[in-house]
Amino acid sequence: MFKLKELLGLSGEGYRNFKHGVFAAVLSNLAMFVSFAVIIQVIMALLDPLLSGQPPDAAKLWLLFCAGLGAAALYFCAYQNEYRKTYTVAYSEAEKIRLEVAEHIRKLPLSFFNNKDLAELTTNMMADCTAIEHTMSHVAPGLFASIITAVLTCALLAVYDWRLSLALFAALPVSFGLIFLSRWLLAKPMAKHVRMKLAVSAQVQEYLEGIKVVKAFGLSGEKFLSLKNALRAMLSSAIKVELIGGIFVTLATTILQTGIGFVVAAGVFLLLGGAVDAVKLLIFVLVSARIYSPLIVIMTLILELFYAVISGQRMQDLRCEPLMTGAENIVLPDCNIELKDISFAYNNIDVIKKVSLKIPQNGVTALVGASGSGKTTLARLIARFWDVRSGEILIGGQNIRGIDPECLLGYMSFVFQDVVLFNDTVMNNIRIGKHGASDEEVRRAAQTARCDEFIRALPAGYETVLGENGCTLSGGERQRISIARALLKNAPIVLLDEATASLDPENETQIQAAISELVKGRTVIVIAHRLRTVLGADKIAALDNGELVEEGTGAELLASGGLFARLYKIQQESLGWTVRR
Repeated sequence: MFKLKELLGLSGEGYRNFKHGVFAAVLSNLAMFVSFAVIIQVIMALLDPLLSGQPPDAAKLWLLFCAGLGAAALYFCAYQNEYRKTYTVAYSEAEKIRLEVAEHIRKLPLSFFNNKDLAELTTNMMADCTAIEHTMSHVAPGLFASIITAVLTCALLAVYDWRLSLALFAALPVSFGLIFLSRWLLAKPMAKHVRMKLAVSAQVQEYLEGIKVVKAFGLSGEKFLSLKNALRAMLSSAIKVELIGGIFVTLATTILQTGIGFVVAAGVFLLLGGAVDAVKLLIFVLVSARIYSPLIVIMTLILELFYAVISGQRMQDLRCEPLMTGAENIVLPDCNIELKDISFAYNNIDVIKKVSLKIPQNGVTALVGASGSGKTTLARLIARFWDVRSGEILIGGQNIRGIDPECLLGYMSFVFQDVVLFNDTVMNNIRIGKHGASDEEVRRAAQTARCDEFIRALPAGYETVLGENGCTLSGGERQRISIARALLKNAPIVLLDEATASLDPENETQIQAAISELVKGRTVIVIAHRLRTVLGADKIAALDNGELVEEGTGAELLASGGLFARLYKIQQESLGWTVRR
């Protein structure tokens, strides 16, 4: 059972509760046997008059009737206790596992997410946790309780008559041998079925995310072949798992129940030889029919346990992913940022190459360059979303690799081009910038970010629920809420990643005014494609194919005629472009 703790990823408390659940299930099984024992006594009390010719003992029958009621009450209490210590505890432990996994995922570096898609992580947190929850509540306690009950019953029957007991369990080794053989045969099909389920989850997510394209190009239903093929593959793998498992479980239970025939044959032989009496043989036949029930349960549940182990292993693999660590409660003396000969690669492809750059405190530094030149990657390396492959990034003279990411991010605010809003109230979406902020602080940040007016126009004002990813707001409104978050956080370093891209002139004017409030007195890093918006920056760093090719003020770079001047000229020429027939 201790191995099960590791396989299912249970906490210490969860494992203790699991053992209590198994014990409670054993008590339920034994309580059921008490009821069965009373039934046997009733049968013997009714047979005695037939064999002896005496009238039935009414007092004994009434006593057995009362004993039956007591046995039923005992079973009811035992089952209630089992429910509390298995189902309730299992659901609580599953909740803890999900929260622990979510917290672990939050602390993983972004490099981890480059190799994992959202569907797989969602499966980890939901489907795999559900499998573990089901195992803890419906499978493992009943499985181990049935094993313990079967062993106790076997021992008691052996004391009663070892010969009939041996006949009863003669087929048991063969039956369990078949079940464990099925595990070897099912290992690959089960693993494949899990992979197919992940593939279906990924395809369903892709289908829903791309529903506009699907509808626009008539790819719905069976025309969306990738989803159709994934569903068929999952169906095929599921049928294979069920077929192999079903064949072996059916064969094993059939062989097991031949033990009843062995008991009857052995009993008749012993009865004819005078070694047992008819009543003892009848009891063994009745017990034979009852004892196989927990054994059949074992054979059915053990296959589910084999499958749950795969989910448990996936959870363990996720939990073993290394976290980004560093010293906590670091106090940075200033916010001067220095990049010293840093390099970084995605999947062994260099995207940042030997970049050295100083970003002064309380100034605006713009990162410019063509798409794919490394601007966003460089900004996120400064935030330690990833660790550099070589070189150093210093903030306030301290290497950020030695600072806990959460501590480091406490010094930074972000305004991204793609704003993520949650299906919550406007108030709570802004409050993400500073947990525990008062309503008044949130409103002041909203006013400074130029979004108080449109928020008050919403049906419930600041208490309006925005819908999934803020689907009820325009792009400019969502962007201003993002700026309000950053203002509320009031961090000394601000990273702006294409914050005004793809906006109409009116929204762009509003957001520029909000950004002007945000950057006052802060160290600002701006990523921009619209080069005219950063001409007034204190420093402009131009990147090309992951290399820093020039830096200086806007006037200096325009005069030098380098990359910045060339990109600026191209943008100015494109301003006169119009659609023509």
